[in-house]
Amino acid sequence: QVQLVESGGGSVQPGGSLRLSCSVSGITSSRYVMGWFRQAPGKKREGVAAIDSHGYTSYIDSVKGRFTVSQDNAKSTLYLQMNTLKSEDTAMYYCAADDGVANPRELLLGYGIRTTWGQGTQVTVSS
Repeated sequence: QVQLVESGGGSVQPGGSLRLSCSVSGITSSRYVMGWFRQAPGKKREGVAAIDSHGYTSYIDSVKGRFTVSQDNAKSTLYLQMNTLKSEDTAMYYCAADDGVANPRELLLGYGIRTTWGQGTQVTVSS
């Protein structure tokens, strides 16, 4: 079955960069959409960026132009390159995969019905 393991989180100053990685195993269907969600204490989980097997992507407005989601050719690793980080980016970031959504946007909107989640990696942006 699908298993996801995140890494790469840490503490950075505003304006800094981080690259998150998600090791992926168990995915064989081309229907899978993969992405990143984040959740800060006391706030709802929100979809950040997602990508499908064709390389099509979707981003939440607040990260457009700053974050880039990608995957390697074998689709064994999902990445989230985060640049120009802001304090409001502070959250636990989770990798996700779902084969029950039609496109990356649907995954970010919370339409996933077969979502597998990673354990999360903490990103803290502060002075």
